[in-house]
Amino acid sequence: MKSIIQLLHFGYHQAMSCIFPVAIFGTLALSTIIPFPYIQRYDAILLILLAVQYLMFRTGLETLDEIKVICVFHVIGLLLEIYKVHMGSWSYPEPAYSKIFGVPLYSGFMYASVASFMCQIWRRLRMDMTGWPGMVPSMLLGAAIYLNFFTHHFIPDFRWWLTALVFVVFWKTWIIYRVRHTTYRMPLSLAFIIVGFFIWLAENIATFFNGWKYPDQHESWQLVSFSKISSWFLLVIISVIIVAQLKYVKANRTTK
Repeated sequence: MKSIIQLLHFGYHQAMSCIFPVAIFGTLALSTIIPFPYIQRYDAILLILLAVQYLMFRTGLETLDEIKVICVFHVIGLLLEIYKVHMGSWSYPEPAYSKIFGVPLYSGFMYASVASFMCQIWRRLRMDMTGWPGMVPSMLLGAAIYLNFFTHHFIPDFRWWLTALVFVVFWKTWIIYRVRHTTYRMPLSLAFIIVGFFIWLAENIATFFNGWKYPDQHESWQLVSFSKISSWFLLVIISVIIVAQLKYVKANRTTK
């Protein structure tokens, strides 16, 4: 019975941490069924997501610090989207006034939703880490991963080398999380894989509802390539590195 209660509490906190991602995919789904009068679909999605963020902040579901992290990820994601669309990796076929270089502004929220989940689950499960490699190794690795998303179009893709390096750098790192009065832990690299897989599932939902399209999906929808899991795995690492580093900086400031 205790295990079931623990699982229910864990599921509750996971669900509450997913409010913003669910809002994104719910909006994508409903907007394909219910047309918006006098406004383009991508523009309407942007306005809805901005309203959701405002309501989450006003109701205390997200703190000001978490909003700041989400904004950082929105910019990081938008820059990557602009580059990827320019290189033909995928496209946003519908018209919108809120497009920059062919990319709707709402797209940055896809990346920001990962940060939203990370921030909220960290707070709700009172997370901590042991064996963190430190700011310099983690930030250098995160920067190399982000840079590789850009450079692999014209130099060799170092994705698998970077993936191997992740396991080397974080092999001693464990996530500590708490459900009610019980403390649990798991290897950080395993958490990367689990979250990356679920983002891949969400990506399939988003492309099904025309959030964006890969080149092989223009004729008819197809399952997103399994190789994309590795991309999301690496993106999750960037998210965790930034969120964890900001949490540590804030904790140090608080204790001084």
